[in-house]
Amino acid sequence: MKIENQLTAAVVAALAELYGQEVPEAQIQLQKTKKEFEGHLTLVVFPLLRVSKKKPEETAAEIGAYLKETGLVADFNVVKGFLNLVIAPSKWVELLAEIDADERYGFVPVTEKSPLVMVEYSSPNTNKPLHLGHVRNNLLGWAVSQIAEANGAKVVKTNIVNDRGIHICKSMLAWLKYGNGETPAGSGKKGDHLVGDYYVEFDKHYRAQVKDLAAQFVQEGMLAEEAEERAKREAPLMCEAREMLVKWEHNDPEVRNLWRKMNEWVYEGFDATYKALGVGFDKIYYESDTYLEGKEKVVEGLQKGLFYRRPDGSVWADLTSKGLDEKLLLRSDGTSVYMTQDIGTAKLRFQDFPINKMVYVVGNEQNYHFQVLSILLDALGFSWGKDLVHFSYGMVELPNGKMKSREGTVVDADELIAEMVLQARTTADESGKFDDMSEEEKAEVARIVGLGALKYFLLKVDARKNMLFNPEESIDFNGNTGPFIQYTYARIRSILRKAEDAGIQVPAELPSDVALSTKEEEIVQHLADFAAVVRQAGVDYSPSGIANYCYELVKEYNQFYHDFSILREEDEDKRAFRLVLSKNVAKIVRLGMGLLGIEMPERM
Repeated sequence: MKIENQLTAAVVAALAELYGQEVPEAQIQLQKTKKEFEGHLTLVVFPLLRVSKKKPEETAAEIGAYLKETGLVADFNVVKGFLNLVIAPSKWVELLAEIDADERYGFVPVTEKSPLVMVEYSSPNTNKPLHLGHVRNNLLGWAVSQIAEANGAKVVKTNIVNDRGIHICKSMLAWLKYGNGETPAGSGKKGDHLVGDYYVEFDKHYRAQVKDLAAQFVQEGMLAEEAEERAKREAPLMCEAREMLVKWEHNDPEVRNLWRKMNEWVYEGFDATYKALGVGFDKIYYESDTYLEGKEKVVEGLQKGLFYRRPDGSVWADLTSKGLDEKLLLRSDGTSVYMTQDIGTAKLRFQDFPINKMVYVVGNEQNYHFQVLSILLDALGFSWGKDLVHFSYGMVELPNGKMKSREGTVVDADELIAEMVLQARTTADESGKFDDMSEEEKAEVARIVGLGALKYFLLKVDARKNMLFNPEESIDFNGNTGPFIQYTYARIRSILRKAEDAGIQVPAELPSDVALSTKEEEIVQHLADFAAVVRQAGVDYSPSGIANYCYELVKEYNQFYHDFSILREEDEDKRAFRLVLSKNVAKIVRLGMGLLGIEMPERM
């Protein structure tokens, strides 16, 4: 049991015995003692004066004396209405032993009665490879899923693939016109990259057509702005793409076969990227399946009077009574919009799983969309619709501005991963950290460190904020970075190996009367805080809380490592305590970073 909990219970008992009053634990206020005073924890006495009917100093002194008799407190001092408590050394030892005994300390076991949380993330389009923005999305989605499971939830990780629409037809049409039968196998390119190249190719030829047509319309006497808008509508490539979409909607065999073939190329490419990132899914849905289901639900809502049809045949939801606007659900030609797809996907998911909570990991540009979706799902009878969670995150920005996929200027995910691994290898080689490793081990550690640097850099920032990605800063072995935390873990693992080689056993039971330094007590308290940090990260959907906790813990440990001997400590009890302390710092770091999808190397 945490020391705060033990103290709270003891204070309640003190008030009952000293003053004959039963006080709820919620009214006991404990806080960390200010650095200028001696003590670990401070009891705020003022709220208890109505019970004691005495002055603050007198009340504090009486409670302090009682606590000292329990053995929880070694000493105390009173500053006005604040009782500063020095925790007995044996209690820190007991707390470390409790943490040491639990291999998954801080995690809540999943049971049959656990709620089912579904987390949607990734949501790629099949006309281009994954990029840096997708990387942040996938890492956030994976971390949110792991944190939910650590808090005792059953978790289903899901993906909705946007595999239909005009953007898909653009890649298909460009491949037909300019591809000459090129395939991933023949070109040596990943399938998603090959298809993405033709999306860019479409845009290049389309822009040229628009430019020529606009110039022609201007010569015919049209204003430049009107000429450009007309050229965009009437450019032959765009007209052909629209025709292809209509054929797809009508199940044209030739178009559908090409669509399936090119999508399979993309899926193979996506799978390779997901594997490299260390993320995955329990269930994947496809827009080509869900949009029809969505249309059915919209028609059902129309029949129930939830929606209305305009004279042009389009279907709308009137949300003005809720302070929002009117939302299009079906176009006049009967085709669906993104909102329709999301309704259909919700229907299929609710059929497949008994969902208690639905979390959508989607960028903050979709805040309004999910506000509307929640209202519509609730109106349509989905029990979790009203309380769905939109995990809204900011965009990743680059030093040279935002990414534009049509122009081929995105930071490609595969290239980014490869560059991070290469940079980790180069940095380690230059510092001599890999000198005693085999080539195979060097490659594996570089992969772990490179990906750890990338993941930690993207997850340590409050997800709601936009962020600037800096690869060089992320790979630093010092400061608030993934490699710094990984290096500390590897250092501890090295200490434990050296202890084993020297025949020094990590004791099964710690000596209770060992003399501890303030730093050792602080680290034990920091370890104990992990359970509360995991709980809060689950409440707040906050991977950054876990990331920054791990950094603070290893920073504390490195200060301890610098100031105190471990293996060279002559006092056997102190050495034993420090080995167990080190072992548990490594364990908690591994658990915490594992929630972020970050691996820990045994050596660095």
